[in-house]
Amino acid sequence: MRRTEPEGHGPVRYGPPLPDQGLPVLPGLAARISAAADRPGAEPTGGGPALLDAACGYWARRGLPTAREMVAAAPGAPALLLALTAVFGGDVLVPRPCAAWWAPETRALGRSAFHVATPAECGGIPDPYALLETLRRIRDEGGDPRLLVLCVADDPTATVAPPELVHETVEAAEAEGLHLVSDESWRDTVHEPHDTVLLSPAEMLPDRVTVVTDLGGPFLPLGWPVAVARFPDTDDGIGLRAHVLDVLTALGARIATPVAAAAAYALGEPAEVTARLTAAVRLHARVAAAAHHAVTSAGALALPPRAGRHLYADLGPLRSALTTHGVGDAQELEDFLTTRLGMPAPGGHRFGDDLEALRVRLSTSALLGATAEERAASLASPEPLELPHVVRALTSFGSAFDGLRSR
Repeated sequence: MRRTEPEGHGPVRYGPPLPDQGLPVLPGLAARISAAADRPGAEPTGGGPALLDAACGYWARRGLPTAREMVAAAPGAPALLLALTAVFGGDVLVPRPCAAWWAPETRALGRSAFHVATPAECGGIPDPYALLETLRRIRDEGGDPRLLVLCVADDPTATVAPPELVHETVEAAEAEGLHLVSDESWRDTVHEPHDTVLLSPAEMLPDRVTVVTDLGGPFLPLGWPVAVARFPDTDDGIGLRAHVLDVLTALGARIATPVAAAAAYALGEPAEVTARLTAAVRLHARVAAAAHHAVTSAGALALPPRAGRHLYADLGPLRSALTTHGVGDAQELEDFLTTRLGMPAPGGHRFGDDLEALRVRLSTSALLGATAEERAASLASPEPLELPHVVRALTSFGSAFDGLRSR
């Protein structure tokens, strides 16, 4: 299996975090943390009743009725994916590119993670024909693929997979006997929710899909790690949940009680939470569109961002100009743009893309303002792109790429 990162190309254990919100913590969330501060212990393994019931309500409002007995919570999605991978055994398939933390979870257990090409119009899900061909090759070489991890609203590409492609991929995976893990951490950050149809694989194949949602996507600060998993409502699903809880127990993966209280409040989606989420998604969508325009105007390639707080750019068309700066691969591009932009710019190799490809994930949070006051002003403004500090940030961002185009 080809290493994600060859020796000499950056710190081996570096993993870019999820793109953060870059916004002040909601007062209601801070109040729940504060109110539970005198209970410094941790929730039971898998989460307490209040958190699990809140997760059930969250999924029910999205057309996925869920019983408490089919839910588990952990301090972050990586712990849940690690537990699921340990329980299933065998090899794991992931799209190329994919979230930076998926493949390392598998390799930490001594298993193989195989990347599958994605369709031209989106990331997050494997192309169904490429999936079948990859499965054939793995099995011919003696592999044992059992698990497919996908993400309809994607990190890193910021795309949303069309329902027809989701159908084709899920049908192919079902025919091959795979269990699916659907990472839906970004489903609530879709930029145009009324014009975008997001289909969860669990709606198609409820008996073979485990849904994982990390609350750091829509609701909580990244430093308050909470994720929830929804297992199939079958006998096999009951057994799967029990085995996952065994692994979480062995890991000591329990959520701090104050953080669990904030998570339960957020998953209940009171007016304060939904209003903030709507405003934050609108803000990041507008800034992402402006950043996308700046990147593509300079001659780079990028699919239009449809979800999340980021975009994924291919600077291959600017290779000749980048070569004059000593940039020949994704690690060198990461180092160059991180310095040039003054913000993290993880290369595509962090997400399973080829090291030689000049691809990079760019986050929008750094463009909202340099101080808490500026970021709050960006959130409150009906025209954030006209605020002086956002104008400055986007101008500086764009000039970094314009300078490459002019060479």
